[in-house]
Amino acid sequence: MAKALKNAENWKSLAIPNKQGYFELRTEDTGEIPVRLFLTASLLDEVEDLLYRQIVNAARFPGTKAVIITPDVHYGYGVPVGCVLVTAADSGAVAMGPVGYDIGCGMMSARSTVPAEEATPDKKIRFNREVMDRVTMGAGGKGTKLGNVSESEFNNLIRGGAEYYVTKYGASFDRGRAERHRIPVDDNWQVPWGGKGRPERGMGQIGTLGGGNHFIELQKSDDGNLYLQVHTGSRGFGHGLATNYFEMAREERPDVITDIDLGYFLPASRNYKNYLNAVAAGGNYAIINRLVIFEQVAKAFRKVFRADLELIYEISHNLVQREMHPEFGDVWVHRKGATRAFPAGHQALSGTIWEGSGHPVLIPGSNKSFSFILRPLPEAVKSCYSVNHGAGRRLSRAEAVRTLSQSKINEEYRQANILVNLDGNVPIDESAPAYKSSEEVVNAIVTAGLARVEHKLWPLSSMKGTDESKAARRQRCNR
Repeated sequence: MAKALKNAENWKSLAIPNKQGYFELRTEDTGEIPVRLFLTASLLDEVEDLLYRQIVNAARFPGTKAVIITPDVHYGYGVPVGCVLVTAADSGAVAMGPVGYDIGCGMMSARSTVPAEEATPDKKIRFNREVMDRVTMGAGGKGTKLGNVSESEFNNLIRGGAEYYVTKYGASFDRGRAERHRIPVDDNWQVPWGGKGRPERGMGQIGTLGGGNHFIELQKSDDGNLYLQVHTGSRGFGHGLATNYFEMAREERPDVITDIDLGYFLPASRNYKNYLNAVAAGGNYAIINRLVIFEQVAKAFRKVFRADLELIYEISHNLVQREMHPEFGDVWVHRKGATRAFPAGHQALSGTIWEGSGHPVLIPGSNKSFSFILRPLPEAVKSCYSVNHGAGRRLSRAEAVRTLSQSKINEEYRQANILVNLDGNVPIDESAPAYKSSEEVVNAIVTAGLARVEHKLWPLSSMKGTDESKAARRQRCNR
């Protein structure tokens, strides 16, 4: 996969727009593999030139049927973030880079009947404080509801998913409004404890937010009411699983997998089913994590605004799932920084409350731009029933820290009446200029006919974890 590229210098000129709302990319490097870029012309122009290497990487996994690039695309591990890799289910690769380290990361959205005007400056501070008292943020951290569970109970949770959690611990949410209740895990699969990844790190982290681009955000909807979104994943457990299986793939075929970011397993591999089970377990963990956080946030909302939050939907990205596609047949669909988008009538929605409407799709922007709730349309078949999972980065973290002014960013947020955490100190690598325009990104999806906008959501207050040791290093770099 590390072969020299023939079209690295001119690949953008080879991307041909069509009337279906996307660019078709066919080069000597991608061969006959369909590569579809759901980008506007300006988004294509802005994307990093070196992204081409990662697009080619995706096209070269064994058994690849198609590669879909979503409009939030940016540089990732092995393949881009904002990439959908489709491989043959019976003979193709199950790849790890196209799933990523935060297995099952995803979104949760909720609504209320509270008018947005109720979110006064004082109540925003109170709400943020109440949430931050209940939900641990940042790297590491321990959950407050379940705490350190035993290994046997942890196994029950990661195998039983939301079904087990609700049965054992009860719930204040409608489980029918989650994308799924559980992803099946084989009885004989064992968690690969220890190793370089140490997935046991996640055993006490259920109900914690994490750092990076994870957030909890109070929002004003275009219907005038208060909404809420949460973005988080499988914490140290999912990261540890991914790390250990990346290492297993390299150890299994060191002559072929020389780049750990491009690890994969074929059906004949002893770790093929094991990795799929790991993705399922990590996905179950992430689902429970989001729902536990929702319960805690709902308590904070009730205390401050004296009203309830209603779950709209909970949905994952960073998964590989077996699906039937009208064009490509029985396939594994890897969605790395991309989210599922099944329209009304899709067979996977049969028997659910979404059968006649399609399920909601939750698209966050930066914490100083619009987020969106979309509804998939039949034309989503063109993108293998997938859309972007967010706005996508336009600046790397290092570049954001190097080029942006902390005081200026903080003042811009104050002027916009957006409260970040309690002190208004915006994590500079997660500030708005580090991200693409969410409106342009969503417009690319709408123009291609993949989905329609149901709600636009504006941030009122945002909560993000910070890492003090990283902040100290950044300050040193800025001196």
